[in-house]
Amino acid sequence: MTHAEDPEDRTASADPVVRPGSLLVASTDLLDATFRRTVVYMIEHNDGGSLGVVLNRPSDTPVHNVLPGWAPLAARPATLHIGGPVKNDAALCLATLRTGADTTGVRGLRRVHGRVVMVDLDSDPDEIAPLVSGLRIFAGYSGWTLGQLDGELQRDDWIVISALAEDVVSPPMTDMWAAVLRRQPLPLALLATHPIDVQRN
Repeated sequence: MTHAEDPEDRTASADPVVRPGSLLVASTDLLDATFRRTVVYMIEHNDGGSLGVVLNRPSDTPVHNVLPGWAPLAARPATLHIGGPVKNDAALCLATLRTGADTTGVRGLRRVHGRVVMVDLDSDPDEIAPLVSGLRIFAGYSGWTLGQLDGELQRDDWIVISALAEDVVSPPMTDMWAAVLRRQPLPLALLATHPIDVQRN
């Protein structure tokens, strides 16, 4: 049986509206060490504020050392990722569902956007395993109070792009920030060539 391809697996373009499933890509002028050249996946954006996780900050801590039951499902590298500066002692998990996976009646999954779900780490990994193609566990998250993110967007601190489902569990790459920009249409794609260290340019 074939399943219709999810449109989000084919295209992801610039979109000025922030919503669950958006990527916030740090602008070249955002030099704050916490978010410089980061790619943030947005989980919530509503009247209560905004919440997301940084996708491209892997740590050196193996998932097996902290949550061994989930380690076999963790996308490589199977290390905790630093989701942001808020509550670094708390873990948050995102996963991509297998195409056509039926989550009816399955506890511990909350859909974020498309095939991306949030996983309750208190649930049974054996129940979740057949449904997901990979997951990523984050220590901490990135949060904004009501209106705070809107102010940063008005300052052009972030470029808003629609995410691909695979972004959440993408394999390690030299520079995810540049890779995400490179797949955008011109002229946005040209930002991918911006040097990591401007001082050396």
